[in-house]
Amino acid sequence: MNHRFTRWAAGLLRDTLLLVVRLLTRVTATRPPGEPRADQTLYFANHTSHGDFMLLWATLPPALRRRTRPVAGRDYWLASPLRRFVGEKVFCAVMIRRDASQPGPSPVDMIVQALSEGSSLIFFPEGTRNVGEEVLQPFRSGLFHVAAACPQVRLVPAWIDGIREVLPKGAVVPVPHRCQVFYGEPIALMPGEEKEAFIARSRQALLALKPATAPAT
Repeated sequence: MNHRFTRWAAGLLRDTLLLVVRLLTRVTATRPPGEPRADQTLYFANHTSHGDFMLLWATLPPALRRRTRPVAGRDYWLASPLRRFVGEKVFCAVMIRRDASQPGPSPVDMIVQALSEGSSLIFFPEGTRNVGEEVLQPFRSGLFHVAAACPQVRLVPAWIDGIREVLPKGAVVPVPHRCQVFYGEPIALMPGEEKEAFIARSRQALLALKPATAPAT
């Protein structure tokens, strides 16, 4: 495929998906004072749908959106040519392996590499979609290791609300439903802070953003 045409097609699909997401979800963002900032940021969010990163991505100003990439599981996004095109060309995702038995570089190394290149990232510390009844699954250790390796990067929690109703598990056609993204204050790894303490604190920072009730449809 011609490189120029590929870029054109990817840009067209990106703009189309952004429009569709906004029409379906009427997504709004709630942020603390002074946000968003142009500083390099790793947004860490809850994960209930393959559309999560698109919802957060849609709430970013255009200048920030252009430099923000999702961290995505390569087992899903490389499963078909269409998914590969969307993941690699449309969203420029950082494709990580979620199974330690798979070959290739570690997910932390790939995330750190993307951050070292200047990208901001959307990251899901649960590691996999939450399709059960638990409000938020336990965090894996990746967020701690990234925070230790990249202390210059802001870590901003973001609670994504309502997307499960838009794309229920097994659904083919999305359902219109109002969604919100609640951004919190940045957190940072404290000097000498142990992994377990940091993971518990970052998970609590995300849980604190969950609204008491779902938004009206």
